[in-house]
Amino acid sequence: MAIDPELLKILACPVCKTPVDYRPAESALFCAKCRRRFAVKDDIPNMLPDEATVLPE
Repeated sequence: MAIDPELLKILACPVCKTPVDYRPAESALFCAKCRRRFAVKDDIPNMLPDEATVLPE
């Protein structure tokens, strides 16, 4: 099972409001603007900014 494509259309980074990309191999949503990685567990995205990982450039 994967994240619903309709949900992906409306999801945005809670920090900078940029649309996020789903990376199924990493089970994560990624924001290209602020480089935050939001984990997806059991097909449920965790969009809490305090629990996101900020990736280096």
